[in-house]
Amino acid sequence: MNKISNQFASIEQVTDRYLSRGSAQTADSANGLSFEEIFKQKQEVSESSELRFSKHAQGRLNDRHIDLSEEQSERLESGVMKASEKGIKESLVLLDSLAFIVNVPNRTVVTAMEQSESKDNIFTNIDGAIIV
Repeated sequence: MNKISNQFASIEQVTDRYLSRGSAQTADSANGLSFEEIFKQKQEVSESSELRFSKHAQGRLNDRHIDLSEEQSERLESGVMKASEKGIKESLVLLDSLAFIVNVPNRTVVTAMEQSESKDNIFTNIDGAIIV
């Protein structure tokens, strides 16, 4: 059962029809930016974006009556930046008596708890830990 209704004699016909090379080249030359320049711009934007808390993490903070001071927030962001520099993807950040699991590439705190709440002090699904 052949459901393909278009018959093409060559790969060039397919690329001309579906990939429209001309528009991609025009967009690239119109911007005048190389891939490397665009990549660096995107990296700078992601690195400069502030740390976010997932809905789950925000709920945990509220349920456990954890209020971060400005100084603690700055230290937490600093820890996430260090984790990013080391290439860590999912990090445990220990801050005073608090523990945070952070998705580093997305700069998002996934969950938060008092260190004493962790059963047996076992943290899973992380690839690095930062103590700040």
